[in-house]
Amino acid sequence: MTRAGSSLRSAALIAPLFLFLALFFLWPLWTMVSVSMRDPAVAAALPRTAAAISSWSGEGVPDTDTQGALLADLRETDAVALGGAVRRLNSEVSGFRTLIPKTQRAAKDGAPGAPADLAALDKRWADPAFWTAIRNASSAYTDRNLLAAVDLTRNDAGSIESLPPGSSANRLIIGRTFLIAGTITLCCLLIGLPYAMLMAAVTGWKRNLLLMAVLLPLWTSLLVRTAAWFILLQDQGVINGALQALGLASGPLPLIFNRTGVVVAMTHVLLPFMVLPIYSVLNTIPKTLMPAAASMGAPPLKAFRRILLPLAMPGILSGSLLVFMVAIGYYITPALVGGPNDQMISSIIAFYALQTANWGMAGALGLILLVVTTVLYVVYGRLSRGSTPVGA
Repeated sequence: MTRAGSSLRSAALIAPLFLFLALFFLWPLWTMVSVSMRDPAVAAALPRTAAAISSWSGEGVPDTDTQGALLADLRETDAVALGGAVRRLNSEVSGFRTLIPKTQRAAKDGAPGAPADLAALDKRWADPAFWTAIRNASSAYTDRNLLAAVDLTRNDAGSIESLPPGSSANRLIIGRTFLIAGTITLCCLLIGLPYAMLMAAVTGWKRNLLLMAVLLPLWTSLLVRTAAWFILLQDQGVINGALQALGLASGPLPLIFNRTGVVVAMTHVLLPFMVLPIYSVLNTIPKTLMPAAASMGAPPLKAFRRILLPLAMPGILSGSLLVFMVAIGYYITPALVGGPNDQMISSIIAFYALQTANWGMAGALGLILLVVTTVLYVVYGRLSRGSTPVGA
């Protein structure tokens, strides 16, 4: 077989992989990035107006040519395209939902080419804020959604400023997402490190049993595991019943629909992602190091801190990053066992995508999540390939 034939055969073998990545990875990512930065609704519905208003200085109201272009667009634009433009404009300045239909009826009733005086039709057209909204929305590309995703906006002068207090809570929710993910990562580390050390210390059927206990949750549906915690944590659940039966609580403790329920359920779900990386590193450490340190007079705690912990640090960092990356994108568990103040960024993305059909905001928030996850994944990849223990 010639070299060209061998290369063609190799390309044919890997072509399904590239096709799979393009269809199910690259195309969805590009779609999310595109909808977060593109908003061509106004430019598509009002093309003459978008071209004419680009030369407007922003002072007073545009000239009669620009107003005439708006009337011409309104005569010809269909209802579907105009509906998208009205939603976009009304999100910037309230009042477009009634102003545009009123102006469209007047445009269709008037004679084409007649002098335009929209301020005489409705006094709102004398307000520069309405024309500024049209000019800002005329470009097909915008950073409006990306800024709004972190509670920022552009003022009439084009400068970036914070949104008015109480108008948006995206920044608060993003911070809450990182806080919950960090808390879950810490809980997984406090439980996973001793468990991984125990797995590495034992052999035979004991190690297999401990490993099976870690892997078994991964073979169970996430929805089933979350529903099980929903039953266990409720006021009449097994945990509250046991605490009251033992006399440790006089009444049911609030374990569900709050931060406690979210942390408990997500820690259980994500614990294997912490245990397995730490165990894989501990399993490569010679078992003679700790006895050697003890024979030289090192107390167990000091030997752990000076010898075992630095050698296990690559696994600890890898497991922590892996748990944190998965935790910031969780949706089902906080939605089922969390309260209103425990919803994470994934819930807000679902709200914008499914309930308000605001794909631009959903894409912008998803892009923030993608950037954070990508940075953490790069760090995780470097740590997983590194062979030098941290602190050694």
